[in-house]
Formats: sequence, C-alpha cells, structure tokens
Amino acid sequence: PKLRGVFTFLTASVLSFASVLFTYFGVNFYLSGLHSYANGESFGISGLIYLILAALALLIAIAYRSRDIKVV
Repeated sequence: PKLRGVFTFLTASVLSFASVLFTYFGVNFYLSGLHSYANGESFGISGLIYLILAALALLIAIAYRSRDIKVV
C-alpha cells in the first residue's frame, strides 16, 4: 500500500500529535514518571483516555469514508 496522499498525511499528523501529548501528559502526570527517582503515586489510566482513543478512531473512520476520491 502506498502511504502518500492528503488523508494519510493528515491522519499520521493527528496520531503523531496525540503521541506527543501522551508522552508529555501521560508519562509525567498519569503514570509514575519516566525516571526512577520519580516514584510518586500513579493515578492509573483513566477511562477517559480509552474514550478519547475510541472517539479519535471513530473520527478517522468517518473521515476515511467521506473523503473525496479523485482519479488522476
């Protein structure tokens, strides 16, 4: 499969931005921390995170179905 096109680029950019957000908030606030000296209490993964991931997957699926297919 080819990984070029506007839809693929936009999907990859949204998933990349979500990855950066999880790296900052998820590791520092929801998990116990990146380094061994940051052994504070962890809140655990909230159900809201799973809801956000499901909503993101649903939005990507809706965008995929409603994209314009142009024959070049």
